[in-house]
Amino acid sequence: MQPAHHDGEVHHHKNRHLLEKFEGYTDLIIVGMIILLGAAMLIGLMTASGNVTW
Repeated sequence: MQPAHHDGEVHHHKNRHLLEKFEGYTDLIIVGMIILLGAAMLIGLMTASGNVTW
């Protein structure tokens, strides 16, 4: 039995390097870090008493 022949283009899966995958998520990582830092600053401002111990 022979495999079926397909007319047209055959798209091969490109093996992507780990760094290329990381580059795709860089913008999401940066936005997530900004949100986390903003939340940490907000929590710090809400819980600060103003008394400096040092």
